[in-house]
Amino acid sequence: MQAPILCLGPDDRGFPPALEHVTPAPEALWLRGQERWLQAADLVAVVGTRSPTPYGLAQARRFATAIAARGGVVVSGMARGIDQAAHRAALDAGGGTIAVLGSGVDRPWPRDPIAGELAAQGLLLSEYAPGQAPRRHHFPLRNRLISGLARGVLVVEAAYASGSLITARWAVEQGREVWALPGRVDQPMAHGTHRLLREGAILVEHPDELFTGERLDGACAPHESTSTDPIENALIGETATVDELAQRTRRPVDEVLARLAQLELDRRVVRAPGGLYRLAIHGG
Repeated sequence: MQAPILCLGPDDRGFPPALEHVTPAPEALWLRGQERWLQAADLVAVVGTRSPTPYGLAQARRFATAIAARGGVVVSGMARGIDQAAHRAALDAGGGTIAVLGSGVDRPWPRDPIAGELAAQGLLLSEYAPGQAPRRHHFPLRNRLISGLARGVLVVEAAYASGSLITARWAVEQGREVWALPGRVDQPMAHGTHRLLREGAILVEHPDELFTGERLDGACAPHESTSTDPIENALIGETATVDELAQRTRRPVDEVLARLAQLELDRRVVRAPGGLYRLAIHGG
């Protein structure tokens, strides 16, 4: 028997307060599985590449097992590779785990037996209504919910340009911690985590470091700008389109586009999916 599907709106009891200020805010959440995991006190996201090394898989299992052993809940995206390794470790440890989908909870993607186990023992969650097929543009956007639900995001392995880095940047914007595991310098799947470390992510080597509350100097934090640049100031704590920035700064669109191009070259601004811009991670 399949688990029933539950819908929560922002005004409903049980809607996670952590998502109330996520931008853009989800209009509703569709749930299938153990809703209690959504109310747990400690949610930690574990994400990474779909093409992990044996080292990456081992570390994903190691950290996720430790999170579950401490009563925490592992949040990830159910993608093959690091995500599924983290979900599997939490399930095997008898702990909680939440998979945030880019499709309806009745059409989880990828099609994999772990989806059934997550619906029975964990929780499938989506802002997309039942029946919605997976679409490419859904996945970068759903990453804001992965980071938004958690108090921090651990990136285990990632290529230099990776969806996991999008999750990390959402986390920074939302004021969450970002942790990254170091890897071999000649391993392409370490280039993304090394990039995050250069930009100020917290280097972790042991699961205990996720729980100590310690923070490295210059670690990832919400951007606190002393810039007099109106474009940067308009992006503090927010994402915005070119038209929105033009309206906020009262400048012509072509002038805003030109300035954004320069800020991108200077790595001060990042262009996100959906035509949105946000401040880059600082501290590296």
